[in-house]
Amino acid sequence: MNLKALFILILFVLILFLVIYRKVQDKKLLMTVTKSHRGTRTERLMVLKLLKSGFHHQTIFHDLYIKKAGNQYCQIDLVVATKVGIIVFEIKKYNGWIFGYASQNHWTQVLAYGREKYRFYNPILQNKKHIEDLRKQLPQFQNVPFYSVIVFFGNCSFRNLDYVPNNTFLVKSSRAIKVIKEILEQNEQVKYANKREIVDLLISASLNGDNDKIKETHVENIKKYFGR
Repeated sequence: MNLKALFILILFVLILFLVIYRKVQDKKLLMTVTKSHRGTRTERLMVLKLLKSGFHHQTIFHDLYIKKAGNQYCQIDLVVATKVGIIVFEIKKYNGWIFGYASQNHWTQVLAYGREKYRFYNPILQNKKHIEDLRKQLPQFQNVPFYSVIVFFGNCSFRNLDYVPNNTFLVKSSRAIKVIKEILEQNEQVKYANKREIVDLLISASLNGDNDKIKETHVENIKKYFGR
């Protein structure tokens, strides 16, 4: 083997080692908040973004199942408890153009220069309902500010998405951390009535995601709601 081939081989091995090492470290970091099989890949990527940006793992809650009346559950992708209030995330992954208004029940994804169109439930309304369900859980939540952050992963662009409500933020994944830091910088610190009860509720809701029966019940309720 000549020197050039040896150098290429060593470089390849080194790159491979670095890639594997990074994946192992990311998995260890992720495990401080959630398990590697929980939620979607994009949700876990958002968790890693938060951790790598300095958010403490004990303030991040992933894949929560909030119990509601009638043996139903509300599934929330991600929640971060902060000094200015509770940030509730809805994580999406779409390519193409995204059209819609904040008040519309459904938005439209357009692909292939208009040849393909798909409708999906408005994530602003979806996350608004999640926040309403979460507020009902504890009296302490009534005086706590909530912020709705909808994060889109994928190669998509927003078209004509107007009239976004206050304390609601629609962002691409590349700008998510910047927007979250702006929320922290531009709002006053909140006085929590009982931090322990709030944290216990969020921990319990996150642990519900490990319960297969709860997840099956949630899926069945969704199927009934959409009539399929």
